Amino acid sequence: MQTQKLIQGIHHVTATVNDAQEDYDFYTRVLGMRLVKKTVNFDNVHVYHFYYADEVGTPGTVFTTFPYKGQPNVKQGTEGSGMILTTALSVPTAALPFWEQRLHAHGVLLTHGERFGQPFLWFRDPSGLQIELMGDDSDTRAPWLNPSEPEITAYFAIRGIHHVMLSVAPEHWQSMIEFLTSEMNMAVAAEENNRIRLNVNGGGAGHYLEMRRDAYSHKGRNGIGTVHHVAWKVADDEALMAMQARIAELGLNPTEFRDRKYFHSVYFKPSAGMWFEMATMQPGFTVDESREELGTHLHLPEWEEPKRAEIEAVLPKLS
Repeated sequence: MQTQKLIQGIHHVTATVNDAQEDYDFYTRVLGMRLVKKTVNFDNVHVYHFYYADEVGTPGTVFTTFPYKGQPNVKQGTEGSGMILTTALSVPTAALPFWEQRLHAHGVLLTHGERFGQPFLWFRDPSGLQIELMGDDSDTRAPWLNPSEPEITAYFAIRGIHHVMLSVAPEHWQSMIEFLTSEMNMAVAAEENNRIRLNVNGGGAGHYLEMRRDAYSHKGRNGIGTVHHVAWKVADDEALMAMQARIAELGLNPTEFRDRKYFHSVYFKPSAGMWFEMATMQPGFTVDESREELGTHLHLPEWEEPKRAEIEAVLPKLS
């Protein structure tokens, strides 16, 4: 199978955060996103895995977090080269004043900017993650309207992921561009100062990647307050296996096929050093909950169900 066109856009972004209740409150109540799945980190079942998204968790709208507060051996992360530094969420341009006022009211410090002709608000979430609200009037995705936050109307609400921004050391800059454009279905769309924007599968909100040429004196270190990985969507298992084989041919040491219940995936690191995941678009988040009940129950992988009482006993209680 030819693999150059198999990547279809952003699937999700996953970050390591601090307190579970604080994280839940910020993304569902302040930003108005829907918790479409409350589960656990399949690699550490004593930590939640929250999935925030649109109404059904459409790939490209999904931002996920691991709240690691109190877990041993998980420290505060360090921003540096070889990391995914910023996650941008898409909103209508005219909604930015509303979000500025709302975030100020919640004590969030903001800065304004414009990049590639689009205005944005930049801030940090309660765990220190860099988040942007990017004004993009071409984004026609239907937003989730949180009934608990009626002031966030369809006119203002978040549409989904707009892009992620990678910090790339100068020595990896050209090799990353060559890899992304030759293997990951991307094309350079624009350049501005020390940053480029790449269209993924043609571009548009949820189909952008930005890279910043950085000269940090150190590499970044994953931990609390940093993005762990960005996932790129592929159609199905056949496409995923083809991409896995191609990444292996390139010497990038992909992981084995992993069943994440709501999608199947493979991970690898390109030359610049951050984690990439490739994830299927199916089976989706309604595989174990109805559309109406999404996010209202704690779901465990089937092999962990015998330990449910033990797992629930150590997970933080959410209100």
